[in-house]
Amino acid sequence: MASVRAAVIVIGDEVLSGRTHDKNLPYIAETLSAIGIGLGEARIIPDDPAVIVRTVREMSAGFDYVFTTGGIGPTHDDITADCVAEAFGVPIGENAEARRRLEVHYADTGLELNAARLRMARIPEGAELIDNPVSAAPGFRIGNVHVMAGVPRIMQAMLSGILPTLKGGAPLLSISVRSPLQEGKAAESLGKLAQAMPDLSFGSYPAWTSTAFQLTIVVRGSDPTRLEAGAAAVESLIRDLGEVPERLGDS
Repeated sequence: MASVRAAVIVIGDEVLSGRTHDKNLPYIAETLSAIGIGLGEARIIPDDPAVIVRTVREMSAGFDYVFTTGGIGPTHDDITADCVAEAFGVPIGENAEARRRLEVHYADTGLELNAARLRMARIPEGAELIDNPVSAAPGFRIGNVHVMAGVPRIMQAMLSGILPTLKGGAPLLSISVRSPLQEGKAAESLGKLAQAMPDLSFGSYPAWTSTAFQLTIVVRGSDPTRLEAGAAAVESLIRDLGEVPERLGDS
């Protein structure tokens, strides 16, 4: 659908264990979609150096942009920066500007800038810093990989600063149509519609409310005229199968 494609790597044992519920992936997907960058793949991986290095290399080679979250804090298991440096074959060390930002921040807060906190100034050689207006410790960009914090508020601030540097395509738009149509009854006709309109995507999402079954079909595309044609075709499909469509709105 989108000519510019991105991937997200969510790093952290705490996410895989269920202890932490990831909130970053949907936020990144929606934010990128709005500027015409389609999210093509997302992976949740452990704090395992070999896995992180392999995943960064694979996704960097396969996508226009890669965004990682997690693993750049002050503790022993925050190993993302080291792994990204290894993935790109560059050394890692204390970055003078990153240290300066931490020194200013901790002087203002009255907290000690100890050895653990100074780990957050370790940046791969050649990387550009990503601003962190929330807690100062920067992320960084190297090649097409953007390394961000896992804390949602900090990640969102970092992503906001990154956005002006990204080159997207036409924003991906969507129209949702809901009905009580059974998914199995709609499947064949919806498949034919998707084949007939390959420039659009058609998603089928069943749900059960407290009182009834509902099927929402979401049409996505970057051309408003074609998107409207696709939504109208879905509405016609629903009527032909004996139900009444309800358009939920455009986005």
